[in-house]
Amino acid sequence: MPLLDGLRVVFSKIHGYGVVTTRPFMAGDLVVYGDGVLYQADAEFDDTYALILPGEDSGKGDPLFWDLADQTRWFNHSCDPNCEVRSKWDHEADTMRAWWVALRDIPIGEEITYDYAFTAEVAEACACGSPTCRGLIVDDDPDNLAQLPDHLRPLLRIPSRAAS
Repeated sequence: MPLLDGLRVVFSKIHGYGVVTTRPFMAGDLVVYGDGVLYQADAEFDDTYALILPGEDSGKGDPLFWDLADQTRWFNHSCDPNCEVRSKWDHEADTMRAWWVALRDIPIGEEITYDYAFTAEVAEACACGSPTCRGLIVDDDPDNLAQLPDHLRPLLRIPSRAAS
């Protein structure tokens, strides 16, 4: 797998491997395009490193899974991420395209993170270390949180919406 410009895989303080910057990125910059293999929801595959993407523009069903096949697979989760992933169906190539954009300035040596926002059914403990950590890698939408398994509820740290 070719190396990604401006990024390096390292052991992460968050979890396992991670990817740090070797050059600065400014807010709004394209950090990287990802590469992957497209699967439909009914396919048998290991989805550990897959993005779950909307497939409404593809004609292939919704959702689609895009199994990351480059260093982007080691981008870790953070409840206070420095990037967001965006995606678009590429009709000409008949595949999904995904890319990461800097949400804020990212200095050299900072780990690239984005918010995985898992559904409640696949939520897991979070180790991002952010002051705003939710305690779980989970989408904080109230309807989603209502589906959270009982054994994970004690880990959840969501600020009161009444205080907002």
